[in-house]
Parts: sequence; structure tokens; C-alpha cells
Amino acid sequence: MDKIDKNLLALLRINARLSTSELARRLGISRSTVQSRLKRLENRKVISAYTVQYGREYEAKLIRAHVLLQVSQKLTGKAYVILKKMPEITSLYAISGEYDLIAIVTAESTEELSRLLDDIANLAGIERTNSSVILETKFARGMSYYQD
Repeated sequence: MDKIDKNLLALLRINARLSTSELARRLGISRSTVQSRLKRLENRKVISAYTVQYGREYEAKLIRAHVLLQVSQKLTGKAYVILKKMPEITSLYAISGEYDLIAIVTAESTEELSRLLDDIANLAGIERTNSSVILETKFARGMSYYQD
């Protein structure tokens, strides 16, 4: 990956809806060069999707929580499949220690969060949960709600 590819990716991270013409203008290259570079980055799996990033006002209203999950080892696969289908779970990580997974969840209200936490706790294979509501993000990097 060269400097142009890195600059192209940086522009797309800021706004993935930029047209190829606008990308070409900002990078100082032709539109066809942008298209071929995008295709190559997609084929190499450097770019796997173009996605939506919430606006600051909407995102500021969301309630987020970390949910630690202890899972029955025999039902881990089944639990994973069900958790993956829940749109309120923005990410799920396998972790070491007393718990097996940590889910990052979002909700629009405390009532919705409470329902979601109950739904997760009642899933087959979930033996125990422990949740922490995020009160404030001081800084974070890399994820949509963790913008630098």
C-alpha cells in the first residue's frame, strides 16, 4: 500500500460517501485511477464495507454499556449466533479471565437498555452477566463512537 492508498483510506474514513470524482480531485489523480485503486483495495480485503457513522447529536443521546458474559462452553457457538443477530450489540469480543465475552451495546433509553440486558441474560448458554453503563467517553480511537 502506497501513500495514495493510505490517503484514499483516510478520506474514506472521514466520509465514505465522497464520490470518486471528489476523491480524485482531493488526491490529485484521475477518477479511473481512484476506481481501480478502490477495486484493488476491496479485492485485497483492505476495504470490506462502506458503513454509516451516526451524527454527533444522535450519538450523544445513545446509552452505551459494556456487558461481560460468562457462557456455557457447550453453547458458545449457539450464543454467538444469536448475539450476532442483535443489532444493539455493536461489537463482541472474546476475552480472557472470569468472563468469556464482552459485548458493547447501545440503546436509546434506559428502558430499552434494561430490556436488552434481560434479553441477553436470558439467552440459552449465558450463565452470568455483568454490565457497566458508560457515563462519558474521555477519548477513544478507531470505532465510530470513539472518534479521535
